[in-house]
Amino acid sequence: MRSNINKKFFSAIIAISILTFLSFYIFQINALAKETYLIQGYEKELNRISGTNEALEVNFSKANSLKNIENYIQAKNFKKVTQVKYIHILEGSVAARQ
Repeated sequence: MRSNINKKFFSAIIAISILTFLSFYIFQINALAKETYLIQGYEKELNRISGTNEALEVNFSKANSLKNIENYIQAKNFKKVTQVKYIHILEGSVAARQ
């Protein structure tokens, strides 16, 4: 009789353990699938942003080319500097250099 109860108890413990481990396994597989899906989404977003970044770098280099700067200067009617005059600060002033 006692042996029969021990077998039933042991079988119940094993069945509960198997169900518990099976449920943990299912939750872990579910979490792994979610993480994999999120990583794939982030990789796609990273590739999209990298492509956009490369396009912006090309546009930036085109915008800052020497020819575009020269055209901008001519359009704004800037004049070339021919003579530089410096401001001389008196010795007694606060900003005088020692």
